[in-house]
Amino acid sequence: MTGQPITPPLQTNTLKRRGLLFILSSPSGAGKTTLSRMLLEADNHVEMSVSATTRAPRPGEQDGVHYHFVSDAEFDRMIEEDDFYEWAEVFGHRYGTPKGAIRNALKEGRDFLFDIDWQGTQQLYQKDAQDVVSVFILPPSLDELRRRLEARAQDSATVIDARMERARAEISHWAEYDYVVINDDVEECFARVCEILDAERMRRTRQTGLIPFVRELMG
Repeated sequence: MTGQPITPPLQTNTLKRRGLLFILSSPSGAGKTTLSRMLLEADNHVEMSVSATTRAPRPGEQDGVHYHFVSDAEFDRMIEEDDFYEWAEVFGHRYGTPKGAIRNALKEGRDFLFDIDWQGTQQLYQKDAQDVVSVFILPPSLDELRRRLEARAQDSATVIDARMERARAEISHWAEYDYVVINDDVEECFARVCEILDAERMRRTRQTGLIPFVRELMG
């Protein structure tokens, strides 16, 4: 020890950053819901964007937690007042992402997870491209996708056929996403999704605290 005063280190761990809109899309049965749940459980800096929907609640679903359940008339009003980042109709029901307090939260560095399809993804890019990071989850094969849908035992054969037809249409949009990950093993797929999220958080353009940090660094 020389007795010289120690200059405190710069507070690199407190750099401010802008939040992001993190999209996970996939055909029904390819794993986006499972991956979304895993991400929310593992990362307390991510919160789920709660969509509004015109469909009825399923057993165990809570209004304001899983979805905002609204009437067709209320949904129409929200469209007219430009209250949605995006909205789409899926199997006869409409789903939309209310703007709410999301934009202010992004400035505070909070990240939002979106479980939406390619139509919603396109609309979100049109509204707020600078904050969007999109990931498309592919099944390892269409045979495996059908097997997963059948294993859920939630739908009739007719509904599963409809979901498979829609899956082909959704997969055709894979090249519109920033990243594409094949969900052959859910743990490996989840690890890749986390790596993408971590890297995007460190993107220079999102590090709003870098300019004052570098100024301090350079004196």
